Amino acid sequence: MAHASNTKINQKILDPRIYCDYARLVKMKTNIDGFSLSPYLKTSRQLSGRHLSKYRGRGLNFDELRHYHLGDDIRNLDWKVTLRTGKPHVRSYTEEKDHNVILCVDQRSSLFFSSIDTMKSVVAAELASLCAWRVVKESDRVGFFLISDENTEWMSPKRSQNDILKYLKKLAATNQSLQVNTKEKHSISFSNALHSLNRRNLKNSIIIIFSDWINISKEDVSLLKHLQRYNDVLSVLISDPMDSSLTKTPSSKWVLSNGTHQINLEKRKDIIKANCHLEKTYQNRCEALRHLMAIKRLPFMEVSTAGNHISQFTHLLRAK
Repeated sequence: MAHASNTKINQKILDPRIYCDYARLVKMKTNIDGFSLSPYLKTSRQLSGRHLSKYRGRGLNFDELRHYHLGDDIRNLDWKVTLRTGKPHVRSYTEEKDHNVILCVDQRSSLFFSSIDTMKSVVAAELASLCAWRVVKESDRVGFFLISDENTEWMSPKRSQNDILKYLKKLAATNQSLQVNTKEKHSISFSNALHSLNRRNLKNSIIIIFSDWINISKEDVSLLKHLQRYNDVLSVLISDPMDSSLTKTPSSKWVLSNGTHQINLEKRKDIIKANCHLEKTYQNRCEALRHLMAIKRLPFMEVSTAGNHISQFTHLLRAK
């Protein structure tokens, strides 16, 4: 098990199983060859095709007039409507060739865990970095939506390397702020984060969510379905063997604690009961995500904390 309690965080000594540093996220750029996101992600637009376009331009067919959102191309501003209403409006087009890829990275305390090798939070950060570099190579825009215990942070889709480097530096800092004694009492829920993401009224975007999806609720699924109406949403489940079972040998004894409360599992029947509960909730979580992905025929993707998440992820993207 990766232990974080005795780890001193500094920029010189970081256990890569427990924390990711900025330099490592930048080095993910060397792993982007041999796989692509394109075959899996076709945007909701009928005319834009299945591949991330390398062509620029605003298209020919007018689609709608809507309020300006942070990150919109200012070339699409409708100045007449803006001046008349006093609020910025943009015109969108059905053949718009630019794609926005939003990487939603869960960095809450619940992901600061691993029973075998690498923390879930590190897996999420490194896979997001890998995708960011791949998208930049495809000449499309990539943005980040970071979820921490305290808040969410939106980083507008950009295609320049300098912007991506700034985003990765923020991601590394968020990852390194995680502590084993972090209090989760007032932390935001995944539902809070999804509500915040939905309020951005994203359209024709590719949204990739990296999370362990622990305690996913019916409300979360509804919010994700709403995002799916106008975007492609790919869920990446980061799992650990202890998500589905405490142990394969029910005769062992367990002492569990969240730092405040403690529970002893000494009887075989109690351990079996705990294993059954974990297995059921894990299977329900997987089934909910499989069903959600099936809406747009997207794959259900799962990577583990075993330490080989990069090869697992790239293999899944090559498998099609």
